Amino acid sequence: MEPKNLGDLINRSADADQDAFIDLSDTANPQKVTYGALAARIDAVARSVSGRDLERGDAVAILAANSTDYLCAYFGIMRAGLVAVPLSYKFPTETIHYMLDDCAAKLIYVDSERSIDCPKDIPLIQFGDDGPNGFEASLDPGSFDCVETHEDDIGMILYTSGSTGRPKGVPLTHAGQLWVINNIVGDGSKIAQHRFLVAAPLYHMNGLLMSKIAVAAHASEVLMPRFNAVQYIEAIEKYHCTYLTSVPTMIALVAKEVDLLAKTDLSSVTNVMMGSAPLSQPLIDQVNGIFPQTDIYNAYGTTETGAGTFGAHPEGFAKPEIALGYPAPGVDARLVSGDEQDVDEGVLQLRTPAQMPGYLNLPDRTSKAVSSDGWYDTGDIMRRDANGFYYFVGRADDMFVCGGENIYPGEVEKMLERHPAIHQASIIPAEDAIRGDKPVAFIVIAPGASITEQEVKDFALANGPPHQHPRNVEFVDVLPLAGTNKIDRQALVKRARVYAEL
Repeated sequence: MEPKNLGDLINRSADADQDAFIDLSDTANPQKVTYGALAARIDAVARSVSGRDLERGDAVAILAANSTDYLCAYFGIMRAGLVAVPLSYKFPTETIHYMLDDCAAKLIYVDSERSIDCPKDIPLIQFGDDGPNGFEASLDPGSFDCVETHEDDIGMILYTSGSTGRPKGVPLTHAGQLWVINNIVGDGSKIAQHRFLVAAPLYHMNGLLMSKIAVAAHASEVLMPRFNAVQYIEAIEKYHCTYLTSVPTMIALVAKEVDLLAKTDLSSVTNVMMGSAPLSQPLIDQVNGIFPQTDIYNAYGTTETGAGTFGAHPEGFAKPEIALGYPAPGVDARLVSGDEQDVDEGVLQLRTPAQMPGYLNLPDRTSKAVSSDGWYDTGDIMRRDANGFYYFVGRADDMFVCGGENIYPGEVEKMLERHPAIHQASIIPAEDAIRGDKPVAFIVIAPGASITEQEVKDFALANGPPHQHPRNVEFVDVLPLAGTNKIDRQALVKRARVYAEL
C-alpha cells in the first residue's frame, strides 16, 4: 500500500516484533524499539499534536540530539498533516530564534540541553522530562488515521548550513520526498535485510533520509545521539551493523583509529555510503582496506533537489569508484559554463521530482537559484566522462584566484591526499597583495607517518600545476567539523588569516 504521507512509511502488515531501532542515547542502557512500538508512538504523537490548537500546515520544530523519540516526533508531526522542522542545535541562540520565527513554529520538541535556546513564547515538549511538559506526558495513546496529503503539500522544512549568511529554509513536499524514498528503496527486499548505523545529525538530510529509508524498507537501525569515532567502531562489532551511512569526514576519523580497528571484528559490514561532501580516491582505498568485502557508494544530492540524483548506467557500464554515477530516471541534469550548456565540465544544474517549490520567505534568493524553466543551480562544479558518469570537482563558491589562475580546493585536496603520509588535506585561500589569494594547506598526517612542510610543497609541485601548490602548510591533529560533520571551512578561513600577505 502506498504511503499517504511521509509519516506513513511503516508497513504495518509486516513483522511488528522486528527491531526498528537500537537507540544508543544511553550507551550503558541501549533501548530496542520494535516496529509495533514505533508505530504506536508515532500515532500517539499524531493524536497529541492533532489535539492542540494547530491547523493543517502549521510548523512544529524539533531541536534535539538524535534519538528514537526524535524520529517519533518527526514522523508523528507529518502523519497529522503538520510540517516538521528539524533544527540544528549547533547554531547560536540568535540564529535558532531566527529560524523559529522564519518558519512560524507553533510548538517545539526539545531536549533538556537545548531548552535554554528556546524563546519563552512558544510551547515546549521536552524529551526525557518526566513532568507534565515532558514527551511521555504529551503522548495520546491510540490509533490514528494518517492524513492524506496533496501533491504540493509541504511535509518538512530543512535549513541550510548558513555558512555565508543566515540559514535558508528549504520546504520539501511529501510527494517529492516519497519519490526519493521509492527511488532508493524499490521493493525493499534488498534493504530490509540490513542493519544501518546512523550517527549523522537528524537535522541534516544525510542521517534523516537514511532513517526514513530504513523505516520504509522495514530494516533495522542503530542510532547514535552524535558521532564519535571510537563508539562508532564499537557499535559496528557489538550490533553487527551491515550498512554504514556517513559523511566522508566521519569515515576519515574512523580510519585514524588504527589500533582499535585492528582488534575489532568489522566483517558484518557489506555497504558503506558516503555523501554530503566530496569523496577522494585515497579515502575510498582506505575504506576498501578496512572493510574489504564492502560495496562503496559515493552519494550525491542537495537539500533543494533531493537525494538519489545519480545511479547506475542504463547501458550497464561499471561505475568508476570515484564517480557519483549517471543521472537517475526522472532526473534532468546538465552542466553550464558561461553561456554554454551541456558542456563536459561546468556548474551542475538539476530538475528533479523532489525539488523544493522555493526558499521559504526568500523570493529573490529563489529566483537566483532556480531558472524560469525550473533548473536549480547547485553551485557544484562537475565533469562528465565519455560514458555520461558525473564527477565532483569543487564548489563554485570555494573557487579562488591565485595569480590569475582559478583554484578549486577540492582538486588540490584530492591530489595531496594521494601522498601516503597525508591522511586529510584542506586548501584555504589567504589574501596576497600580489597574487590576489594564495593557497594554504591544513594537513592531518596519516597515523604512524611523517612529512615536512617542504615535502608537502614538493609533492604538490610534482603532481599539479605550480599555481596550485600551497604557499603555507599547517599541520593539525584534526580538521574542525561543522554541525553537519563536514569540514568547517569558515573556521579554517579565519585561521588562515595569519598567513595573509597584504
